[in-house]
Amino acid sequence: MNKKLFTYKKSGVNIRTADRFVNFISSISSKKKGNKKFNNIGGFGSISSIPKGFKNPKIVACTDGVGTKVEIANFLNKFDTIGIDLVAMSVNDLIVQGAKPILFLDYISINKIELKKVKAIIKGIMKGCNIAKCQLVGGETAEMPGTYEKGKFDIAGFSVGIVDEKKILNKNKIKKGDLIFAIPSSGIHSNGYSLIRHVIKKKKIKLIKNNFLKKELIKPTKIYVKEILNLTNKNLINGCANITGGGIADNIKRIIPDNLCANINLDEIKPLKIFNWLKNNKISDTEMLKTFNCGVGFCIIINPKNINKINKFFSKEFKPYLIGKIIKSQNRIKLNGKINWNY
Repeated sequence: MNKKLFTYKKSGVNIRTADRFVNFISSISSKKKGNKKFNNIGGFGSISSIPKGFKNPKIVACTDGVGTKVEIANFLNKFDTIGIDLVAMSVNDLIVQGAKPILFLDYISINKIELKKVKAIIKGIMKGCNIAKCQLVGGETAEMPGTYEKGKFDIAGFSVGIVDEKKILNKNKIKKGDLIFAIPSSGIHSNGYSLIRHVIKKKKIKLIKNNFLKKELIKPTKIYVKEILNLTNKNLINGCANITGGGIADNIKRIIPDNLCANINLDEIKPLKIFNWLKNNKISDTEMLKTFNCGVGFCIIINPKNINKINKFFSKEFKPYLIGKIIKSQNRIKLNGKINWNY
């Protein structure tokens, strides 16, 4: 080959490495018994059947990323859990409508394909899909030299779910007198990392030497699919909210009907240790509530008669607890009291 000729590889894109990654995905996917949905990995598109048992199925679709949590993964050189976060950020939105996740696709954009790194990411995505009981049916990996700095990458996820029309969770199901329960988060989940990284930089914290922070900052987002679908299948909830960017107030407010209000008692919230650490680093209560889940990863709104029926669907770590009530008001959300950060 004439060494003076320009090639794609010389520009920074290695097609052979990308092909090896696709072959890797196909090989680990085919190991799952009875998993025929993976046969089209590497094709132009994926074809899947609509699951049986839905009388009048409606499609729900979501997309999201994990934000600058990817920078923490890069710094710690740990990529096996960030894929779980990616799945969680989409499927936890799907179940808010009562939908069962069935399909997931990923998009990885990276400066240069490093097989060890992207293999770890995809293994995490597959683990997340396994927890959510949905299929990874395809994706795209884009090598983009010049767009990303050396070693940098970003990931996005796309999920599709199915729900019977009669079981869609909408605002009309929520009534005055319903109770609001908090389901604990596993940690920070995937929101507020730009602020966290700003604090670490300004405080000159040696993250690599801080075992507590290293563990907490890379901890994957809790996937609530199993628990919430069990509740929706039993018609035990009238509404729910995934507590992500915007915190408790902004996310619950999105599902409250006109003339009703989510009356939240902040005194009841049980923040995790990591949020106490953040609060002690000169972050106001307002900023904490606006940016982080503060220990509440998901909320469910239920009829009071169902209180004793919901706990059996949750492990001890994620047992729901009462934080508020639906009242009559023009304001969709009302926050009372103050979080005890030293809980």
